[in-house]
Amino acid sequence: MTTHLKDKVVVITGAGGGFGQLVSGLAADLGAKVVGADVNAANLAATERMIRDRGGVFETAVADVTVKEQVDGVAKRAVDSFGAIDVLVNNAGIMPLAFFADHADAWQAWDRCIDINLKGVVHGISAVYDQMMAQGRGHVVNISSIYGNAGTIGSGVYSATKAAVNTLSESLRVESQGRIKVTIIRPTGVPGTGLSDSIINFDAMAGLLGPNMREYMDMVGQGLAGTLPPELSDVDDPRYLSVTPEQIATQIIYAIDQPWGVSIAELTIRATGESFVI
Repeated sequence: MTTHLKDKVVVITGAGGGFGQLVSGLAADLGAKVVGADVNAANLAATERMIRDRGGVFETAVADVTVKEQVDGVAKRAVDSFGAIDVLVNNAGIMPLAFFADHADAWQAWDRCIDINLKGVVHGISAVYDQMMAQGRGHVVNISSIYGNAGTIGSGVYSATKAAVNTLSESLRVESQGRIKVTIIRPTGVPGTGLSDSIINFDAMAGLLGPNMREYMDMVGQGLAGTLPPELSDVDDPRYLSVTPEQIATQIIYAIDQPWGVSIAELTIRATGESFVI
């Protein structure tokens, strides 16, 4: 099978877990030279062991995406190690869902969300921009969300950061067209990514789930217990209920694994039978 990822230098933030870890492994399996960044050194080391045990090339860069100098250091590590930066995946993010009435409990998490989800993407773009422009080509992949499509109750700050990611992405595409490809990835609700760990008020999920919230929670519970009806957990059945983190990661790789002249502008990824997200 032809791969356009072989020997490309791919920088991935949030590589210590979730989509970032999965994409790092898949990219390395296809021959990419991966530089993984994460604020958690232990999680990053686990990703490194996984990839190197499979024979892949992976360099670690412990960094907080909210600190511009540290993100610049990640880019420098990639250039010093491999001489180029072909792809940046701005993946690091948190999802502190909460109502505005929860502000006393949520404001610190909201500030952190803005710093990671928005400033972190700006820092990532800024860190690789000059190198990619000097190379005459590059690819920036920004992980957004269906939450960024519109404002919903309980997701005001999170939705705003993801809407900003969409706007940043389009601005970068227009400014650098013909030199830097830009892809927006909009996942639907995906259990198992760890994003739910940052939720402040779980009732705030109602903004996206609406009257289907009970169905969603039942689905998550059945999935964890291994009791989902076969037709709902069969990926080849049109009633398939929920995509997995691995399936999202595969689609991110699809967007990256293209010839330089082909740009996948955006991907929204959901299960065919998904009915719980309004």
